[in-house]
Amino acid sequence: MRILIVLNWIGGALVLGLLAYTFVNEAWTMKALEVTADADGHAFMNGMRTIAAFGLAAIPLNHMMFKRMLRIVETVRAGSPFVADNAYRLNTIAWILLALQVLSMIIGGIGEAISSPAHPLHLDAGFSPIGWLSVVLTFVLARVFAEGTLMREDLEGTI
Repeated sequence: MRILIVLNWIGGALVLGLLAYTFVNEAWTMKALEVTADADGHAFMNGMRTIAAFGLAAIPLNHMMFKRMLRIVETVRAGSPFVADNAYRLNTIAWILLALQVLSMIIGGIGEAISSPAHPLHLDAGFSPIGWLSVVLTFVLARVFAEGTLMREDLEGTI
């Protein structure tokens, strides 16, 4: 988890740097992407910048999710995963996953809008049945942990 946290921030810094460079040296970026300098090419570049900006929004969301996952792993290591905090953490992770799915759909929509025969763009973004299933399952898992916590507290109270 700690490695993922670091890689998340490194990836975000690289995307931010690349985004900034597209403004500093637009001509080179357009040449590297084989985009013409006509109105269609400029619209494509602006769309790519928008996609990068939305991608940057995912960085803090990923960070919040990874930090919560790390805390859950720590409680599992300690031998007490069924605590109320983990139920709240899982619930928060589910909301973060929901936000990431919405971001993916927005990015996919922008990609579809700027893609053309002259400038084709193929992104691994958009609607993902598996992604949405993970959102639902994480909400369910959060509820399971909440119930497990209550059962554990009841058991400890009877002993």
